[in-house]
Amino acid sequence: MASSSSNSHVTLEVGEEHTYTYPYPSNLSATGFTTVKLSGRDEYGMWKTQMLCLLESHGMLGFIDGTLMCPQPISISGKEKVGDHQTHYRLWRRSDALVKGWIFGSLSKPTLGYVLDRLHQQRNANDFSGKDAWDELHTMYAPVGIPPELLVVEDTPQDKDRAKNLDRLYNYTEAGYWNGVEDILRQEKVAVTDKITNNGNTALHAAVGSFRGREFLEKLLEKIPENTQLTNIRNSDGSTLLHVAAISGNNETADILVARDPHMLLAKDKEGQTPLALALSNMHTHTARHLLRHINTLTDDIQKDALFSGTTGDDLLVTVISSKDFGKCRLLVKNLATIPTYIIDTTDFGKYVDFARELLMHYKTLHTDAVLMAIAQNFPARHKATDILMWVDDHFINPCNEIIYHRWDLTLICIPILFVISCIIMSFLYILGMLGKMINKYHHYITKNKREEKKVYLFFKEGHQNFEDAIGLLAEVSMLIREKNHFSSYHHYYTNPILEASRQNAYEFVDKIMHHFPNAIWSANEDGHNIIQYAVVNRSEKIYNLLYWMSQHRNICRTIKDSSGNNLLHLATRLAPNNKLNLISGEALQIQRELQWFKEVERFICPLSIIQKNSFNETPQTIFTREHKELVIEGQKWMKSTAESYTITAALIITIVFAAAITVPGGNKQEGGLPVFTNHTAFTIFAISDAISLFSAVTSLLMFLSILTARFAEQDFLFKLPTKLIIGLATLFISTTAMIVAFAATLYLVFGQSNSRILIPIAVLTCLPITSFVTLQFPLVIELMSATYGGSIFGDKQTYYPLY
Repeated sequence: MASSSSNSHVTLEVGEEHTYTYPYPSNLSATGFTTVKLSGRDEYGMWKTQMLCLLESHGMLGFIDGTLMCPQPISISGKEKVGDHQTHYRLWRRSDALVKGWIFGSLSKPTLGYVLDRLHQQRNANDFSGKDAWDELHTMYAPVGIPPELLVVEDTPQDKDRAKNLDRLYNYTEAGYWNGVEDILRQEKVAVTDKITNNGNTALHAAVGSFRGREFLEKLLEKIPENTQLTNIRNSDGSTLLHVAAISGNNETADILVARDPHMLLAKDKEGQTPLALALSNMHTHTARHLLRHINTLTDDIQKDALFSGTTGDDLLVTVISSKDFGKCRLLVKNLATIPTYIIDTTDFGKYVDFARELLMHYKTLHTDAVLMAIAQNFPARHKATDILMWVDDHFINPCNEIIYHRWDLTLICIPILFVISCIIMSFLYILGMLGKMINKYHHYITKNKREEKKVYLFFKEGHQNFEDAIGLLAEVSMLIREKNHFSSYHHYYTNPILEASRQNAYEFVDKIMHHFPNAIWSANEDGHNIIQYAVVNRSEKIYNLLYWMSQHRNICRTIKDSSGNNLLHLATRLAPNNKLNLISGEALQIQRELQWFKEVERFICPLSIIQKNSFNETPQTIFTREHKELVIEGQKWMKSTAESYTITAALIITIVFAAAITVPGGNKQEGGLPVFTNHTAFTIFAISDAISLFSAVTSLLMFLSILTARFAEQDFLFKLPTKLIIGLATLFISTTAMIVAFAATLYLVFGQSNSRILIPIAVLTCLPITSFVTLQFPLVIELMSATYGGSIFGDKQTYYPLY
């Protein structure tokens, strides 16, 4: 025997008759040859063409077309010894592994994981060849061909007649015309199980998909040939009739099919999907519930357990949770304690049991951390007291303050409140106008407890009703993990989810996980960051506030460092993720929030850590300046452009009100030069308003000019620059309002002396520009004041009852 190997070929010679040559171009990288990463059907054609060229050009095509098959352990001739056969197998396997590597290297990450999962389900571990992988990809992504029944060579009258009957059967089935279907089937030229579409659907599939009535479907099912099971009637995708019913969300059809063949409940298509999984992925929760009730009646416990176990079982729960269908409107009787005379009527809403929790009851254990991860990624926000509403006699009522709003969302009341506050500051005209507007538009009134019985419904507003259900589901999943797994393996389930919740700022999720798994507080990612460090990096203030609920663990965080020598302040100096910065309007407010984080962490850590250097010899301040250089520049541009715009407005107001002060309405008397309307109340209002407008406009102009000439250092964005902008905007608002009031007083002086009723349209018109200014510009002032002088986003610094 002689063997030789090179970088191109490996040859094994056995005796005089057997010579085996296996190409082995190991120096070639498939990623440099194939430019397409296979990720779906759209790329399959191009990917296949490139891969065939690669394999054929290097003599490796035989490994996927069946020419170079795996050596079988058959009887060995006298000329071939056992050792030669083992060498033969080893060389073949090495070249085949190279082909598999080329194939897998040209797939996208999701496709690779999905293919490997399917191959592992069909074969043991890695006991599959390159041909198996190639065939599996062909099954998954190759275009669906036309069934053989439709590839009729219309050379004979029989072929033409069959094609015509298949076409008629399809049309009659889609239309639900039973007489036509029955007439075609009676001729026995085609059967109800024949494929009538290019994706392999039969007339039964078409009937289930369109569903023209229970009677039509049952008659069609009676036409199935004897000894044919419904489970075996599939289309090109491997879908049974129940799969089609699940996709369309038809409960009645599902009942009919399950009654005839319950085994369809557990049947899988070529993608490994059951009808239950398809119903969930297509957002048909009601159909999924229906199928689950049928599954509960099955007696095959082994197959049922397989349905709710492993990766496939976890995927069912993940699909439900990802739809954020934690629950619907839930009646909360305990909140009606303050209104004891009211009774509860549940006839309209009924009881709604959370489907995810109902599904969880079938699980004996969880396979991966995917379920907890899905909860973390889709965890809803906690509801507020103002989000609890009751529906009482055609009205919404908030039980917290017992104020009823007639068919109006509570959020709309925020704008009238701002208007009322502004009106109090301005003048009695504006107050009267706004009160009249509120009375006519919102029609609100205060109710007292009435002794007569009323129908009361209590529920959460949209976006908040899911919180309690998510908390319950999280608790049950955690209990299942604790009961079915050894404590040493808990971290495999909660580590990644708790870090994801930390990134998402889902404080309640982290709190519950640490309650069930106390060691979760030490969870860390690949960079060695625990949940507090990860919260600082991702600007999750609710998670960071857990520091003030900790005992001795808090002291560890003061000096903790990661693998790069970064302490907590180093991490706080990094630029926040875009998804967190985008929540704040304006680059100036963004850099202000970044400075607030820096100052907060700076107060928390040890003083020595403030000037410590990391492994790259950088202090926290150095990193902050480098990371936020561009944001500071953008904040400067935003602040300057804002100040310039308002400077022009303030200058125009100064010009107008100064001219008005000189040329008073009505002119001056020739004797003494006093104004004609000196003794009128409206003239006094004009004079005061004009003076207020002038002085406040000048103040506003000076503030905006000081912004334009500021140095724009990093620290100035924390208080100095926002304060100047707040004063400038506030005084500009006062100036604008006072100018409008002065103009209204002038109108009344000139045209309203003989007709006092003109005061009403003047008041209404005066409210219009003021209201527009409040609506469009005042939110910026409120946001600036809240960010600069409002309550801190960080927690209480004094906690007497540590929890962790």
